[in-house]
Amino acid sequence: MKRSVKKPVKKHEWFEDEGFWDAFAPFMFDETRWALADPEVEHILALTGIQPPAKVLDLCCGVGRHSLAFARRGFQVTGVDITASYLEAARESAEAEKLAIEFAQADARQFVRPGEFALCVNLGASFGYFSDAREDFGLLKRCRENLAPGGALVLETIGKETAARDFVEEEKIAHDGWEASARYSIIGEWEKLGNFWKAQKGALVFERSFAIRLYSGTELRALLRKAGFTHIEIYGDLDGRAYDQHATMLVAAGKLR
Repeated sequence: MKRSVKKPVKKHEWFEDEGFWDAFAPFMFDETRWALADPEVEHILALTGIQPPAKVLDLCCGVGRHSLAFARRGFQVTGVDITASYLEAARESAEAEKLAIEFAQADARQFVRPGEFALCVNLGASFGYFSDAREDFGLLKRCRENLAPGGALVLETIGKETAARDFVEEEKIAHDGWEASARYSIIGEWEKLGNFWKAQKGALVFERSFAIRLYSGTELRALLRKAGFTHIEIYGDLDGRAYDQHATMLVAAGKLR
């Protein structure tokens, strides 16, 4: 009798739920966050020295804030995200400004264009989402593969040191009739930052739990070096400040020979 072979079931990751991103978009992309995109891109250009019309890969681009800012400066931009509704909003913004930007729906781990880009950016704490830590390393190797010789990667995430320093158990915010809250927890020995988000407007309620893997500056540098990056610099923000007690984020800039 022939045995049936079961195919492995693909595990769905929390960030693949488009409903989550739609529900919490108003809190993540308010006017303040939009206004930050242009100065943040200026800081990135100062850190890397990349000049237009170089090709830029905006990985996990969301609604396209930074893609638009790069395109306004004459760069050839490709924005990649897994969330279809975010890409639709990004395309509408680009069309309104008459900017020629390519937006592609793809998992960042699977987007492959070897040697095409001079700069790859992964911004807004979009790193450390995967349930398997090996996937973080895989993503960095994919970034390296997509960069041309001499290309640069700029990655912005939540540092383990700043998460410990600034840890609070709960935050609340109100926006356009919505009330949102985020409760935080520590998983393992500061391996991950647990999140429980809730948004409510009358009887309408959205809730979601997830965790983001945390890296120290030293750990992230080592991971980038292992992935093949050289000339790695660690900063405390995109403005190039030191990664010290005054740091706001963990920013890594790595270049290829």
